[in-house]
Amino acid sequence: METRFVYITTADSQEARRIGRMLVERRLAACVNILKEMASIYWWDGEVQEGREAVLIAKTRAALVPDLTRAVMEAHSYTCPCVVSLPIESGNPAFMKWIGDETRPGNTSQP
Repeated sequence: METRFVYITTADSQEARRIGRMLVERRLAACVNILKEMASIYWWDGEVQEGREAVLIAKTRAALVPDLTRAVMEAHSYTCPCVVSLPIESGNPAFMKWIGDETRPGNTSQP
């Protein structure tokens, strides 16, 4: 089983918490970490902008990334949210197994 970290930015920590809880409840992620506030500098609407965002990092199976991405896009306030998957190359085998045990392919409906 391949595992992934999925990096997601959100408007604030409340949105991160709402989306993160939904991902865990639907078993699309075994766990999420929320980093409450970061500064962002980015291009949008043809100009450089600055703002504050929260970061959500989801731990999941590679096979669930498409479903997880769809769920985030449906729940997110942004028109073009950052949702990117990063491979976990290696680590604690027990932790990797735990990710697999706590996620469920095909069980993505709302609780």
